[in-house]
Amino acid sequence: MNFKISAALIGTLVLPFSVMAQNVAVVNGKPVPTARVDALIKTATHGQQEATPEMRQQAKDQVVIREIFAQEAEKQGIGATADYKSQLELLRQSLLINTMFQNYVKAHPISDADAQVEYNKIKAEQSGTEYHTRHILVDSEDEAKKLIAQIKAGAKFEDLAKKNSKDTQSAENGGDLDWAKPTSYVPEFATALQGLQKGQMTETPVKTQFGYHIIRVEDTRVAQFPSFDEVKDKVKQQMEQVKLQEYQEKLRTSAKTDYKFGGQQAAAPAATSAPAPAKK
Repeated sequence: MNFKISAALIGTLVLPFSVMAQNVAVVNGKPVPTARVDALIKTATHGQQEATPEMRQQAKDQVVIREIFAQEAEKQGIGATADYKSQLELLRQSLLINTMFQNYVKAHPISDADAQVEYNKIKAEQSGTEYHTRHILVDSEDEAKKLIAQIKAGAKFEDLAKKNSKDTQSAENGGDLDWAKPTSYVPEFATALQGLQKGQMTETPVKTQFGYHIIRVEDTRVAQFPSFDEVKDKVKQQMEQVKLQEYQEKLRTSAKTDYKFGGQQAAAPAATSAPAPAKK
């Protein structure tokens, strides 16, 4: 008996194992490639973590059951329907677009130096004094004057706010607006606020677009701001979104089309460092 095995025979023995390594399973004679498992894990984790054995097993189960269901759908002729083809085209476009934008972000990274410049800009805009404020908002100047007189006579500001203020949200807490910078408020309110010291109340009603305010400053402090290292990643993310939006707008405006856009176009969301909306 000849126990010598030829190289060709060894190749025929090894090949099936190699093919098996490339596939997670065979369903009704059709191989299910392992690459689908890797792609599913990458999508689920956004490529940010290594798959645990449990996660990989779940992914294998998922791709195999998908193949079983997909084969049945093909048998039913769903893949040939117009509705399926239309949805498939939308999915194809979404995958192309998302991949293109991901590639753009990777190719245009935000440096620590650029992020530091943006951080300094935001910090400068939001530095200064914060005020812990209470207010009472009413419809008329006369009503506000009567409330001011009651407070001066000994009535508690908090009690009158709960009973009389139109700003029902703050009224529940005795007119408390918590800590905020003057830029968080409408101009008339901000100007009056900055003219008060800790414990002081406006002597006359402050008129704004919302009505007449009685304002009292509970306390003041230097605006708190996190260190660069604490918010560096968030600043970079915001800058990436702004840069991506600019890229999207460039593509849109440079395209030759007879279509006239009616409203805002779909785009990646971008955070800004704009001041908070004006409060009542």
